[in-house]
Amino acid sequence: MEGHPIPRTVEEVFSDFRGRRAGLIKALSTDVQKFYHQCDPEKENLCLYGLPNETWEVNLPVEEVPPELPEPALGINFARDGMLEKDWISLVAVHSDSWLISVAFYFGARFGFGKNERKRLFQMINDLPTIFEVVTGNAKQSKDQSANHNSSRSKSSGTKPRHSESHTKASKMSPPPKEDDESEEEDDEQGAVCGACGDNYGGDEFWICCDACEKWFHGKCVKITPAKAENIKHYKCPSCSTSKKIKA
Repeated sequence: MEGHPIPRTVEEVFSDFRGRRAGLIKALSTDVQKFYHQCDPEKENLCLYGLPNETWEVNLPVEEVPPELPEPALGINFARDGMLEKDWISLVAVHSDSWLISVAFYFGARFGFGKNERKRLFQMINDLPTIFEVVTGNAKQSKDQSANHNSSRSKSSGTKPRHSESHTKASKMSPPPKEDDESEEEDDEQGAVCGACGDNYGGDEFWICCDACEKWFHGKCVKITPAKAENIKHYKCPSCSTSKKIKA
């Protein structure tokens, strides 16, 4: 990406993977405070890049389309102040793991790796702990518990949505229903109008509520996806996050 040699064999791709992984682990562990401060939510969409020389950088996405390599998760800085720091770091770690896999198998596809070469590459990668496992330190236990939980859930409820989530988290994800006729007009203004764009609620759209000002927002307007919302305990919209910084 920045003039590094392009890996062409399984061993070279794995070496590239290992170097990028080491850089990302540094960003999320030993260099975490430096990384945290570089991810200012007031800046544009930022990405965390791991480089083959075991370094990292926070930067804007490349401008060329399509990019030379798969791009990391976009806009990691926007979620920073909307959740606990350790939860945010864990979320970035998960996205970094999936990015590393995509880059490695991009090289494999580009240079025509066969079935056996892809299998060998995956086995070499799989022998290393994930970035998430390194950063959290207790992911092995969580993974086992999650596997058992998912297994029992799939047997009992198939593809039904999770109903074991707390009411608080569920209520964060979609505007509240209207309770009576008298409050209908008020609900239209406060519960079903996006605080960012002003558009009305659509039944097929993802919404999230700010825990500070209690305004509702389209997920796309504040750059929060349903997956990100799963990991946010106390969400603050961009306006409330900015106000907090000004007061401080």
